[in-house]
Parts: sequence; C-alpha cells; structure tokens
Amino acid sequence: MTGPGPDPDGALIVDAERAWSADEVWDTADRIAHLARAAGGRTAVFAENAAPAVVAHLGGLRSGASVVAVNSHLAAPEAEYQLTTGEVRLVIAGPATAERARDAAARAGGIEVHAWDDPDWDDWLASAPAGPPPDDVPIVPNLLFTSGTTGTPKATHLPPNVFPPRASWAEFVEATQANRFVGLGRHLVVAPLHHTGPLNAVRALAAGTPIGILGRFDAARTLQAIDEWAIASTTLVPTHLARLAALPDEVRARFDVSSLELVFLTGAACPVDVKQAIIDWWGPVVLEAYGATEVGVTASITSEDWLAHPGSVGRSVAPYEAVVVDDEGRTVPAGTEGRLYFADATGRGIVYEGDPERTAAAHIAPGVFTLGEIGRVDEDGFVFITDRFSDMVVTGGVNVYPAEMEQVLVAHPGVADVAGVGLPHPDLGEQLVALVVPVDPASPSSIEDLQAWCEDRLSRFKCPRQIRLVDDLARNPLGKLDKRTLRERAADTDADHGP
Repeated sequence: MTGPGPDPDGALIVDAERAWSADEVWDTADRIAHLARAAGGRTAVFAENAAPAVVAHLGGLRSGASVVAVNSHLAAPEAEYQLTTGEVRLVIAGPATAERARDAAARAGGIEVHAWDDPDWDDWLASAPAGPPPDDVPIVPNLLFTSGTTGTPKATHLPPNVFPPRASWAEFVEATQANRFVGLGRHLVVAPLHHTGPLNAVRALAAGTPIGILGRFDAARTLQAIDEWAIASTTLVPTHLARLAALPDEVRARFDVSSLELVFLTGAACPVDVKQAIIDWWGPVVLEAYGATEVGVTASITSEDWLAHPGSVGRSVAPYEAVVVDDEGRTVPAGTEGRLYFADATGRGIVYEGDPERTAAAHIAPGVFTLGEIGRVDEDGFVFITDRFSDMVVTGGVNVYPAEMEQVLVAHPGVADVAGVGLPHPDLGEQLVALVVPVDPASPSSIEDLQAWCEDRLSRFKCPRQIRLVDDLARNPLGKLDKRTLRERAADTDADHGP
C-alpha cells in the first residue's frame, strides 16, 4: 500500500499529492477571496475532496460570500438547480467535476467556472491582488442543500450554533477558536466536504488547525493516514466505523491510532455493536452527534455516557430541548415512544430559504421542529431513535429523499407505480429500495433496464440499491402511501431485486 501522502511536518494542509505551507495556503485563499468578491453573488465549490477544494472553501469564506458546497456526485442538471437557486456567480471545480460544472453553469447562465487543473488556473489566480481583501464585510454561513424531511432538495444556511456569523473576518476567526477541532493537532478530512460535519474543518483551518485530506474513504488508508500524519481529530459516519471495525486483526494491528483525541461521529444513529467495537479499540474518543444540516447538533453523547446508555444519541444540546409527542401532537411521558421533535429556545427552528411552506411543514409550533424520526427520551434525558416517520433515507450517512427517484422511475414506460423505502443494511445503515408495480405484470421490464434508466437520470447515490417488482402498493382511497407499512412488508419479502 502506498502512503497517504507527503510528510506533513510544517505543512498547514497535506493531501495525497503534496504538502502546502501556510504561506501558500493563505496566498491562494486570499487571491480566491478577491476573485470571489469581483464575481459577486455566491461562490460554489463543486469538487472532490482535495487540498485545492479546501483552499477554495477558505477563500470563498474569507471573501464574505456564502459558499455553496455542491455534492461532487451531482449530474449537471442537479448542479444547475443548486447554482441557480443559490444565485451563484463563481464555481471552483476539480478535475472530476469540471465538465459537469461547465455544463451546469452554461444551463444556468451568467456563471464563471474555474478548475484547478485548467491550463490558465495559475494565470487566473495571478490576476488577483496578493494579500487579504479589506476586512469590511460580514462573514456569513454556507448555503447547503438538503432533502430535509419532505420534498426535493431545499436551500438552508448553516445555523448559528454551527457557523458563527460575524461582522468581520477578525471577529469570525476569534469566534472560531471555540471550534471543537481547534487546538488538538492535525485534523483529517475523509468524509465529503459537501456535508456539514466535514465543513467544520474549513473553519478550524481558518483558526490555524492543520488539515490532512483523503480523496475518499478507504478503511486501511484512513488508518494509515491517522498513523503517518499523527491525526488528532476527524469526522466520520457510522458506515465508516463499520468498515473500520470489519478490517482483519492483522490490518488493524499495523497502525498506531493513539494520536486520536476526538472522533466526531455524525450522519445517522450508529449500530451498538459497531460503536462498542470502535471504543474498545480506540478508547473513549468518540463524540456522537445527532442533528441535521438545517439545525446543527440537537443532541450529543460522549463515549463515557454512551457506555452507560448504549444506543442513545445523547442528551439535548442548547438551544434545543427534545420533545416526544403522540400522533395528535400531545407530549408523552418519559420513556414512551412517539414522534421526536426539538424545541429551539431561540425560536428559529428550521429555515428553508425562500420556502415558507416547507419551513412551516417541519414544525408543530413556532421553533418546534422534527427531523422526521420516532424515538423516546428516558428519565435522565437521553434520546433514543427507534424508527422514522418521514420518507427520508439515511444511507451511508447521506440523506436521500425517495421522491426524486420515484419521479424518475414512474416516467419509465414499463412502470405503473413506484415507491421508495429505506430498509436496514449491515454496512450503510439503510439502503434505498424501489418497489415497482409494472405496467404489464406478465412481461415486466428487467431490473437491469430500470436500474440503468434511473442511473442515466440521477446521481448514483440517489438511485435505489435494490429494485423489487410488486403487485401493488396498497394506496388508500386518496392515493396516499403508508411508507411505514411498505417498509415492514418489504423487509419481510424475499422479492427479485437489482444490484
């Protein structure tokens, strides 16, 4: 196995390609900040994990633009939606996304695109002044896109408890000293930078925290990076932990992970056996957080508390307080399962930009919102997630809303009806499964044809991992689906399915 990258000694950023000094990082970021200001509007980073992507995020942040972190797997039409909705004027892309970025920008119009492997990249940077831009504009939160609890992707700014908006860069850097990763040592970025948790690394970098970056997650290479780069902190999701725990003992024994001080675990509730195995191996360094892009962390739990309350996602975190209600919206006693809501003491709750109807749909009262799950809160205030009442599927720590896939598959000439549900998966936590009613049950379209139809029109992560042919979806007289019943029925059905 080749090493994770260059020796990071003295480097502010290191990835598989090379090490970046602090002077180089800030010179590039400052020039991008000047260019982002000149472009106007928001700046989007549409790129795979790499050092230049982190520096682009830093430059966009420094400019005062609200940086849009675009999922590097999106197809051009999907990216176009985000660029248009986000009022983006500058896109910085990587080698794997440049073509899609230019296609999306052309569709949207009025957007310039620059990729760091372009022949004129260095000239473009050199066209900007050296040194930081004037510290005369507010530093504002990222604009991200999330499936939320219902509907197609929605725009939301990172909330104040995640991103400390400030009137100037100096005030922002001072506030960022409170970032959980600052002061620990080198931080490893391995989860995709379009997610809330990994984006913490950019703010930690602004406060001087050195960063190591892996292009994508591989269990053995992640351990190697922790060992060789002396990683002190990282952000992982339960699927990462499951793959790490599944490594053979002889592979695990090769690497020293004693440098780890904090592993921030987010994305979904972690299986008890997986988390127990990691704590037994790494020690009590895991801090698990439950929440969402729209609201940040709503509950968290240390390793020590989790060992005493296995399976919990923790106690509520200010300004939030967990509330469990029945189907009529009445608060239930401690220990009783029901619909899980959180009351925001600030009154903000969830805010979807430019979408008051969907904002309202996430609440049962002002500032009292749900992330679409069923749970209980014990007498000590520890929250346990037991099921989901929204349609959203969390697969490998990524939120996927079945409606997008359903709209694509139902347009296939051989599909009469379709429903997407999330079913348990030993590695991913959940997997998206399509239940398809064929137009002609006697001669249905092949699973392979339906899978290809979906993959031609959507990013792969939004497509079902399984397609199952069924006789009907048991819609009620109003045409509505009972997704919970469908999930239970699908879990008990050994039907035909795709890859």
